[in-house]
Formats: sequence, structure tokens, C-alpha cells
Amino acid sequence: MYRSPIILALTAIVLTACANHPKPTDASKATEARAVEFLKREVPAWSRENNCYSCHNNGDAARALFAARAQGYQIPSAALEDTVAWLTAPSNWNHNKGDPGFSDQRLADVQFAASLAAALESGTVKDAQAMKAAVIKVAKAQADDSSWPIDMPNTVRSPTTNRVTLATYMAWDSLRRISSLEISKARQKAEERLLAIKPDSVPNAAVLLLFMAKEVKGRAGSPLPAAYSNAHNGAHGVPRPTSLASSLEFLRRAQTRDGGWGPYEDSPPEAFDTALALLALAAFRTETGVPEMIRRGREFLIATQLKDGSWPATTRPSGGQSYAQQMSTSGWATLALLATR
Repeated sequence: MYRSPIILALTAIVLTACANHPKPTDASKATEARAVEFLKREVPAWSRENNCYSCHNNGDAARALFAARAQGYQIPSAALEDTVAWLTAPSNWNHNKGDPGFSDQRLADVQFAASLAAALESGTVKDAQAMKAAVIKVAKAQADDSSWPIDMPNTVRSPTTNRVTLATYMAWDSLRRISSLEISKARQKAEERLLAIKPDSVPNAAVLLLFMAKEVKGRAGSPLPAAYSNAHNGAHGVPRPTSLASSLEFLRRAQTRDGGWGPYEDSPPEAFDTALALLALAAFRTETGVPEMIRRGREFLIATQLKDGSWPATTRPSGGQSYAQQMSTSGWATLALLATR
């Protein structure tokens, strides 16, 4: 079977990433451990104290706990049992008891589906039937413009809720897990939307890299979309996508002296944007300069962790105080450290 040079090159990048994981330093291990301990305390606290389920605690933060469990951390069942019970009953997601003025059902469906996928990957959840029901809910929430726009006007906005591209990527990442005619059209529309992204911000460049890495794994011999150009060459003259080269170059330019990233080239570094950039770079470690970018990004996260194991809330606009956004930020930062350890 013929496979194009582009897909062979990208597949090689993805498959060799694991071989290039550096051994975590003592400081890195301590940072991870503090983050996991913080999340173990806080993830179950929200539902216990508020009698509802949060996109931040049971979505972003719980995903990090599932990822930690998959990497060998001992996560007690009590830290996740309420979350698991909630995630595996998608028919209940529309009947959450949170304040409607501070919630968005489309965001909830996207976040809970992503958390359920992480639970399956970690082996915490065994039955994939709930994932199919969750994916159908996510597909139905797709807007006419093929995106998953989020509207939460009454809250301090987080990068997760403020970025249509990130929400659309997270929705697509759930859709790709189920092969069904019922969701194939929504998935195709999402892919077209994602391929049209321009790497003109850190979140956009990162989403493009995340999308390309997972799409290559899923295509397994299929030709890449026409949007992948041969204009740039990778190692040994093998063609590589323009969007790959431009996304990596944007992240190189946008990395600050502190090692972190803000949302734009001239923005101060934030924990969330740094985490998103690191997660995107994790699959492209063989690219020139990427290991050094990852090292510096990790050092920024280690340096900015708070004593309780969390990170300051990343908000839009910057500097807001929000427990919910602190939980999301801490979840993403933990995911990034685990993915690049």
C-alpha cells in the first residue's frame, strides 16, 4: 500500500515521541506529586459540597487525575468515584444542579465527554457504551458554523471557555473515538473547521499541532487532506505540512524569556497557555529545537506552582480570581507535566 512521504514523516514524529521522554528531575517529580495531591483533594470536594458537577473539577481536573493514574500514580477510588458515576450517565448531564447563569450546556457536554475518554484510557472505566452516548450529545451540540462556541457571559472567562478553536478540537477528539454514521458528518465538519485555523495565537498554533498529531494516527495510510502543503521540508528533505512548520515557528517566537507562553507573541506567560503549548509540542520532540522549548516550558510551570500544589488561575482578561479557573488551570498544567515528563 502506497503511503505519502508526508504521512510517513508525521507518523514517524508521533511514534518516536515516547522514545525521547527525558527522565523527570527531582524538582519535576515533586511538582507532579504536589499537583496530584491537590487534585485528589479538590476534585471530589466540589460535588460533595455543592451537590452538582463542574466542568472544571469533574472535567479538566479529573482528566489530569485519570492521566496520573494511567502513569502509575496511586489515585484512591474515593477521589474519582463520584466523577465516574456522573460521567458514565450522559443522560443526566442536562439535569445538573449548577447555577444556569454560570454554566453552558455545550461546554459541559464537551468537557465531560473529554473526561470520560480519559477515564476509559486510564482503565478506570471499562464499558465504552457511555462514550457513544456522550459522543452523540457532543455531535448534536455542534453549531451551524461547524464549531462548538461557548457562551458564559456572567463569569470570569477562562481560556478553555473563551477559545472556540480549543472547544472545537476537544469536541472533535471525542467524535473520533466512535465510528458511527450518526456522528461522521459532524466529525468531518469539525475537521474542515480545524484545518482552516491559522496559527496566529498560541492556542491556535497548539490546537493545530494537537489535531495533526492525532489525525495522523487515525488515518493510518490514508492521504493527508489537501490543506497539508508540501511547501516545507522536514528531515532528509521529506515534505512536511506548511501548517506544521508555521505552528512550530509561531510557538518558538512566542515563548518568553521565562520559558512560558501567553496567548499571543507579546503576552506575559500564563500557566494555561504554557500547558497547552507543551501538550502540543509533546508529539513533535524530534523537530529541531523542540526538546529545549519543552524543557524551558516545564521549568516555568515548576517555578510558578503554588505551595498547595495548584497554579494561579489563568483568566481572560488576565489577573482574575476564580476557583473554577484555578482548577482548570491546575488540571491542564498537571496534564502537560505528565505528557512531557
